[in-house]
Amino acid sequence: MTLIESIILGLVQGLTEFLPVSSSGHLAVFQEIFKKDYNVISYNVALHVATLIAVFVIFKDDVLEMIRKPFSRLTLMVVAGTMPTLIIGAAFSDFFDKMFRTNATLGLQFFLTGIILLYAESVKNKGKDLENMKYADAIFVGVAQGIAILPAVSRSGMTISGALWRGLDRKFALRYSFLMSIPAILAAAAKDAYDLVKAGPSASMGVEPGVLITGMIAAGISGYVAVRFMLNVFRKTSLKVFSYYVFALGALIILDQLVFNIIFSRPF
Repeated sequence: MTLIESIILGLVQGLTEFLPVSSSGHLAVFQEIFKKDYNVISYNVALHVATLIAVFVIFKDDVLEMIRKPFSRLTLMVVAGTMPTLIIGAAFSDFFDKMFRTNATLGLQFFLTGIILLYAESVKNKGKDLENMKYADAIFVGVAQGIAILPAVSRSGMTISGALWRGLDRKFALRYSFLMSIPAILAAAAKDAYDLVKAGPSASMGVEPGVLITGMIAAGISGYVAVRFMLNVFRKTSLKVFSYYVFALGALIILDQLVFNIIFSRPF
């Protein structure tokens, strides 16, 4: 992987991580374009971890509250939402790994994201805040996040949609989605680090350290921009805008897989 390719992937990851369009799906598309042979999941997780810097910076007050008050209502709701994600990730680990490596159903997964975003906007919002949120709401959002381990199913799209389905206020749904990303991404990074250590010193991501760090910096900076963008526009912008985008992208991917094979050489 070249330095330019790593920067491009970092920018793509950061800009799409917090938009409901699936960062992992976009990384898969660009990795197919670059046709590079390296450990996809390891590199993806490294870029995801870099984007957490944006969450830590922008939501530092919430993060500090959860650290100082491990039994506060906010902390407990994030933990309750994280548990289903961890269970799903552990139970279907091999399946998710296969999906990341084949990309056979990437277009269909983008379509799934679009359908969910459309439906979320059709549900009447009850305006529930943290004090009115129930553990059942958190668990529902956590299950939605677990499904989003699939590469082209948007994590932020699933968690925001799940929160809206359960009647959470739009502003709080977005905040909760961002906070939910912290333990989910850290858990994925811990698992990936364990797998690399277990594989021994011969294991490698196929990316030079300097190239990887540059990509992570690009992901962190662009992630910050994306979070600020969502905070400014989400309360005024419908998720339908993003659904139309992933529908178009999914259609192009399916067309390429079935007909042209320009980017994706593997059909369904």
